[in-house]
Amino acid sequence: MSKRSILHMFDPMPNNSPFDINMALDAGFDVLMPYSNVKLENIQNLTQDAIFSRSPSGIKKTAIFIGGRDIGLAIDMLEATKPAMVPPFEVSVFADPSGAYTTAAALVACVEKALRQLHGKELKDCKALVFGGTGPVGIATGIIASLQGADTFLVDHLSIDTANDSAKQYNRRFNAKLTGAVAGNDAEKIALLADADIVFCTAKAGIRVLSASVLAKTQYLKVAGDVNAVPPAGIEGVESNDMAAPLKFATQAPNAVGVGALAVGNVKYQLQHELLKSMLKTDKPVFIDFKEAFNKARTLV
Repeated sequence: MSKRSILHMFDPMPNNSPFDINMALDAGFDVLMPYSNVKLENIQNLTQDAIFSRSPSGIKKTAIFIGGRDIGLAIDMLEATKPAMVPPFEVSVFADPSGAYTTAAALVACVEKALRQLHGKELKDCKALVFGGTGPVGIATGIIASLQGADTFLVDHLSIDTANDSAKQYNRRFNAKLTGAVAGNDAEKIALLADADIVFCTAKAGIRVLSASVLAKTQYLKVAGDVNAVPPAGIEGVESNDMAAPLKFATQAPNAVGVGALAVGNVKYQLQHELLKSMLKTDKPVFIDFKEAFNKARTLV
């Protein structure tokens, strides 16, 4: 009898994400086993229970998905699975807390493509602002952009201390070079945008971050990407399906373009689907975090 494929879904939150469950089923897993309220110290025992209960042939059809909301904890959990495995009892592991890794990877890949094709520049040539930069998607976006060489600022709307603390924490953890910033009003946003090349808008859904009046003041902006699909758009004038469409209100930066939430979301959806499928196809275990997600996203845009 052929072994069924099983995805064990470890989540430190009270509930597993229905989005992730739907995606995993559509990617081809036969059985999904969600676990909630999982703690870091539980990972070794859960991993070993998953691997030692199947033969080597069954192991190839077994994988682990790590969710939650904390991008650092997700990495810790992924790393904690590795020493729990004993060859040939090894399985693939994919961490994507709140979809932050795949969303951030898709966002940065879309912006990078527009930047390269329309402006002839690379991320390493640019100053990038991440609005909503202290949330999971914002932090992941900032880390990816910084590791690609962009001069990257995590922008919080309330507290410079929160922004600085996040920047310092993830600089230490991932060898990034993030800087904290605050922008609680239009004047502070205009000041930050004065020499910015890129804007990543990763704030909460339904919140207008950059208005037409703010965009009208920017002179060097080249690409603005938004992940908010709930009206109003995070960046005024950026339509959900825009992929490098002219940025309507950036009148002093006439070559600036916008990337909309559904354009990013389409890449994110393909990306998560392909990464989940990859765990079913591989003969050797793969370990997937934001770095692997970004590498794959670049092939999809």
